[in-house]
Amino acid sequence: MANAINWFEIPANNFKRACSFYGKVLNQEIHGQEIMGTQMGFLHNGQDGVGGAVVQGDGYNPSEGGALLYLNGGTDLSDSLSRVENAGGKVLQPKTKISDEIGYMAIFLDTEGNKIAFHSPS
Repeated sequence: MANAINWFEIPANNFKRACSFYGKVLNQEIHGQEIMGTQMGFLHNGQDGVGGAVVQGDGYNPSEGGALLYLNGGTDLSDSLSRVENAGGKVLQPKTKISDEIGYMAIFLDTEGNKIAFHSPS
């Protein structure tokens, strides 16, 4: 097994707002399409990375009380984290060192009310 996670979905109440938020924060274009009645905005994952999407549809309810998803913050998560509040989110925990071996993390609330984290080596 290459990764413990194969796919993730980030629930949204307002699909366009959520795609705009993640596009700005991750500095990428989010491509959306409807699949089986669900709006999906795909996040770039690289050729071998774990894929994911922003989704709006029946049964998808944003929450800050579920599992905590750690997004790749690049080499230094400070860049992505610095865009969170300008994009409409809120930083809940600033960049924090976990350890020399593991790196750094930060937690934020997105525009939909999901609690999400970033991880980076520096």
